[in-house]
This record gives sequence, C-alpha cells and structure tokens, in this order.
Amino acid sequence: MTMFHLLLVALIQGATEFLPVSSSGHLILLPSLTGLADQGLIIDVAAHLGTLTAVIVYFWADVRLALAGTLRLLRGKIDTQGAFLALCLLIATIPVIIAGLILKVTGLADAMRGIAVIGWAMLLFGIVLYIADQKGETVKTAERWTLKDAAIMGLWQAVALIPGTSRSGITITAARMLGYARTDAARLSMLMSIPTIIASGALLSLDVAGTATVADLRDIAIVAVMSGFAAWAALAIMLRLLRSVSYTPYVIYRIGLGIVLLVIAYS
Repeated sequence: MTMFHLLLVALIQGATEFLPVSSSGHLILLPSLTGLADQGLIIDVAAHLGTLTAVIVYFWADVRLALAGTLRLLRGKIDTQGAFLALCLLIATIPVIIAGLILKVTGLADAMRGIAVIGWAMLLFGIVLYIADQKGETVKTAERWTLKDAAIMGLWQAVALIPGTSRSGITITAARMLGYARTDAARLSMLMSIPTIIASGALLSLDVAGTATVADLRDIAIVAVMSGFAAWAALAIMLRLLRSVSYTPYVIYRIGLGIVLLVIAYS
C-alpha cells in the first residue's frame, strides 16, 4: 500500500470510529468509491489498535477504575464502583460478541458489505438518533449506569454489526432513549467500545496470524499511530462540542451521505 493510502485509511478510521457516523461503513466505501484496493485485514487490525489506544488514554481514569474492578470481579466480589463498572461493561459486550460470531460463521457479515445496506443504515439510524436525542431526557449521568441499562445498550450495540449503523451512534441512541445526558451517553458509549474493539481486534487477528511480513509491520505501525491521533482528536472535539450543541450535525451528515449512497446503489 502507498503512504497516501495508509494515511487515508488511518485518518478515516480514527476520525470516524467514535463519531456517530460509522467508521466501518466509511472504510467499506473507500475502495468502492475511490477505486483504491481494499486495505485488508492486517490494516484493519492496525487501525483498531490505534483507536483502542486513543480511547484508553482519553478515558484512563475510568479504564483504571474498571481494571481494578475486574480483579475484584474475578474474585466474585462486586463491592466497589470499579467492580460494578466492569460488570456493566461485560454485560454490555456479550450481545455483540455472540452476534458477531453468528454473522461470521454464517457468512452474513460479508453479505451485508454493500453500498445499499450502508446507505439505508446511515439514513434510518441517523433519523433514530435524531429522535432519541431530541426526545430523550437528560436526567441520568454515567455514574448512574445500571445493569439493566447496560444490557439494553449491549443489545443495541449488536445492531451496529450492520455496516453503516455506527457502533457509537447506536449506543449513544440507546443511552439518550434511556435518559442519559449527551456527554454521559457519549462517555458510556466510548467505554463500551473498549472491550468491543478488543474482541473485534482479537477475532481479526486470528484471521491474519502468522501472515504479516516486514513491510506489513511498517504499515501497521503507521496506521496504528495515525489512527490513534485522529481518534483522540475526534473524541476531544466531539465531547467539547456536546457541551453546547446536540447530535444534529452528525445526523445531517448521516442523512446526506445515506441519500447519496442510495442514489449510487440504485442508479
């Protein structure tokens, strides 16, 4: 892959991973709309590594709390805030892992990688996000996350396996429907992304284990670093904007892109 192609993939993945606009949808569209070759699984793993690092660094206080809680949870104790957070994250991750394995085994994951599917998902789930954001109350904070809400958000997260849905977009939608404030909905969505990205990256790594060459290692390093920086910047900008604006700008982008893609798909 050329340096331009690597940087393009890294910036797209990094900038869109945590925005409610679907990073996977954009990466699937990249070769379809530009004529560039598909970046391949190795680069996908590298991009996931970069975005995972970014969200861990950005939310390190929460991550450290959850890590300490995980040790308590492994001992069968849920007696600290961290242990409860770790349990919530576990419950929220189970549905997407099960759904992901089913899609992979049945081959449905590849069958859904079409422009029409992405277009419809962009459009419809963008509208759902708008309704949830406008109608949802803002009475709950991330500290009030419950096991029930974690389970509900986890089920919604599984829907994000449809390309174009957006993992962050659908979990933010669920959180807003449940009454979480905008910044708290985003915070919970980002924390949920950590075990999900780890699981997804591990699954992808199994497919490429032992196939990386020396040239691939260079590409992996470039993509991981650049996607990490892009993801961190996108996170910082979005969370700052959410203090004063709604999710409407992202909804407008989703609807606009969805319409364009449907026109391309059916023309």
